[in-house]
Amino acid sequence: MTTEQVLTAPTRTANGSAGPSLAERAAAVAGVAEQHLAETERDAVFPEQALAEMRRTGLLGLLVPVEHGGLGGTVADLVDVTAVLARTDMSVAMIFAMHCQQSEAVVRYAKSPLREELLAMLASGDLYLASVTTEAGKGGHLFKSYAPLAEGERTPEGEQTLEIDRTAPIVTGGTAADGFLITMLSPTATADHHVSLVYAHRHQLVVEVTGEWNPMGMRASHSLPVTLKGTIPAHQVVGEHGAFHQIAQNVFGPLAHIGWSAAWLGTAGGALSRVVRLLRDPKQRKRYDLGSELLLTRLSRSRQRLDTVHALLRRTQDVVARQADLSSPAVQLLLNNLKITAAEECHAAVNDLVDAVGLRHGYLRDSPTRLEKCLRDLRSAALNYSNDRLHLADGQLCLLDPDVRLA
Repeated sequence: MTTEQVLTAPTRTANGSAGPSLAERAAAVAGVAEQHLAETERDAVFPEQALAEMRRTGLLGLLVPVEHGGLGGTVADLVDVTAVLARTDMSVAMIFAMHCQQSEAVVRYAKSPLREELLAMLASGDLYLASVTTEAGKGGHLFKSYAPLAEGERTPEGEQTLEIDRTAPIVTGGTAADGFLITMLSPTATADHHVSLVYAHRHQLVVEVTGEWNPMGMRASHSLPVTLKGTIPAHQVVGEHGAFHQIAQNVFGPLAHIGWSAAWLGTAGGALSRVVRLLRDPKQRKRYDLGSELLLTRLSRSRQRLDTVHALLRRTQDVVARQADLSSPAVQLLLNNLKITAAEECHAAVNDLVDAVGLRHGYLRDSPTRLEKCLRDLRSAALNYSNDRLHLADGQLCLLDPDVRLA
């Protein structure tokens, strides 16, 4: 099936009845995001209304299996929906993609009874998940933590409790989240890479915002610094103690790079679409020479960049969907290079469009093309887990693959 056929096909519930298609659900969220875009962009506030529509449409349960009340979606569905949302607002798309990354970790690694509890909440739209993985002093290294997860007193039923005291410099959606997936140093750790992943309901924590969010772009992501303190029962560990590296390698890393790339591609694709529609508008015919070789070349280069990212994204999506073991150097290189390429090429594609249409529609904030906003948003892509850091990792991985096995 083509992407369009998948998006427009009715979704199915656990009893087999048909529901709205993913395209209809995504369009509903995008429509709400559009209505409030000026406010969320101007004030750098979280898109509460778009989140409410994600809840209503069931998209928060996209990756939850149908037998648990979710939509039973795939990685391809995540890519498609994220790209649709990004055509309206990259912040909304990133919020959605990162939530899906968290929900997939619950689907694959949470144990009973936590798994059943959270999947039901995700499917019903009652659980928006935020990720707490950033930490001062570790340089963005996902596999490390310096915040100890201490064992607390036992409950009256005899269950061990765990004490959370965690500060994070960036938590996307931290003020709106219903629950948090938090990385901390395992209680039995003997090294800083013995990291555990724990889940905490918002009502189990005291959540304190410790700073402000006033960025160049990605303004509605509302990625504030927060401190989280509270007590949780020990069964809210996701996966095994000290084994977060497995979750990171199989879920967090792959779905981050795929989801982010889909958001960047959707943002740049929306920008190109609006520019082409502007150029085709009869009212603009006197402003632009559609026979200009310079204009046509810049449009071509922008489209070339997007087709390149699209091909690499779909290839990576397929590899992740069909391979159980993602640890080989070839697959890790593919995932990292997707992120690097998408970050660079999507930003460059929009920059090409700025040059193509000039000052009025390429630089001014009130242009219907929104190129100025897209360029600011996409500037974050290379910084969101730094491309420089990934190049260093890729250089080391290259040395482990002398036969150059391509995934």
